[in-house]
Amino acid sequence: MNAHPGALAPQTSPTSMIDPFGRMVSYLRVSVTDRCDFRCTYCMAEKMTFLPKKDLLTLEELERLCSAFIGKGVKKIRLTGGEPLVRHNIMHLVRALGDKVRSGELEELTLTTNGSQLSRYASELAESGVRRINVSVDTLDPEKFRTITRIGDLSKVLEGIDAAQKAGIGIKINAVALKDFNDREIPGMMRWAHGRGMDMTVIETMPMGEIDEDRTDQYLPLSVLRKSLEEQFTLEDIGFRTGGPARYVKVAETGGRLGFITPMTHNFCESCNRVRLTCTGTLYMCLGQNDAADLRAVLRQTDDEAVLSAAIDEAISRKPKGHDFIIDRQHNRPAVARHMSVTGG
Repeated sequence: MNAHPGALAPQTSPTSMIDPFGRMVSYLRVSVTDRCDFRCTYCMAEKMTFLPKKDLLTLEELERLCSAFIGKGVKKIRLTGGEPLVRHNIMHLVRALGDKVRSGELEELTLTTNGSQLSRYASELAESGVRRINVSVDTLDPEKFRTITRIGDLSKVLEGIDAAQKAGIGIKINAVALKDFNDREIPGMMRWAHGRGMDMTVIETMPMGEIDEDRTDQYLPLSVLRKSLEEQFTLEDIGFRTGGPARYVKVAETGGRLGFITPMTHNFCESCNRVRLTCTGTLYMCLGQNDAADLRAVLRQTDDEAVLSAAIDEAISRKPKGHDFIIDRQHNRPAVARHMSVTGG
């Protein structure tokens, strides 16, 4: 896991997962479903074909895989989707992993959500040991929110944020920076987030899956956005890390933190400590590569945890140095065919 400058390096053990480039894998992102109750234009097509439910791992199988990774040194698990909170009985998995946090086997359990179901689940998430979540909000304009999500209701998301904060859950707002859509809103969104004690992160759009838009029309380099923000705000680079890829600045005028996730203009591959597990049991060692390992087959062929552990080790031995994301007029096809909702954000 990334750490503050000067912090001690993560402690390794004989079971620790070390990739070919010496990076310790301590962070697992688990997509519990490819389904979502939104259809965000930069993420998926309007008429999506989702996976047959029979192809999905059961929650018990997901729990077994998560436990295997925890046993091999994973300290942080993030549940993603699709929208994780639309998975039937998802709180069964959340409670089981929350027990791992309480026992000290896992340092943190968190999730990324669109917020649509938060008002329903916030209290139970907090009771299960979730202390921090990311909520994706790309605009505070209700009409533009409906446009970007195609079917989303901003008021329900804001109600969910209220419920989560009331339950004592820390929130970071994630916003995908989209040229000529929300770029001028970012300063106001930042003031809103910081005014409520929430960090905010802006993210470059990534070339994953066929969508109905031209990504070259959407793409906004965050270097351009930062330069624009510096005309209004004093941004100070800081060493704050949450274990993910964001690089943070302190905003003097608001007192809050703003993160930049820049897979396109300045990738973060050199410090990557993450792997991604899909709801079908496919393990992707890199978000931007197609190489993967089928852990579902291993899971269903044997109850021998040593065999499962060996399969994970083999996969980690193939973790690449970095991704191949490119967006320009010559590369306006997706770098990988799968949608973000399949792999998890």
